[in-house]
Amino acid sequence: MIGDIIGTIIFGAVIGVLARLVIPGKQAMGWVITVVLGIAGALIGYWIWGMISDTGDTKGIDWWRWIISIAAAAALTLGYTALTRKE
Repeated sequence: MIGDIIGTIIFGAVIGVLARLVIPGKQAMGWVITVVLGIAGALIGYWIWGMISDTGDTKGIDWWRWIISIAAAAALTLGYTALTRKE
């Protein structure tokens, strides 16, 4: 249980950082928001992949699941940036 939570946090951090790297410019957010948006993006990516995949499980690294998770986290990051931007 604790290992799953720690793994999710680490995976969310990686997805969040990768999502921020694919977005041009600087995003004004801290590492906690990056991890939270990364976790949310990963969960959304896993859900979308489960909906479109016929097997849902692959051996090795599932690149499509990673790509979809990063795209979802990037979309969440863009949304967060738009909502918190000060004009």
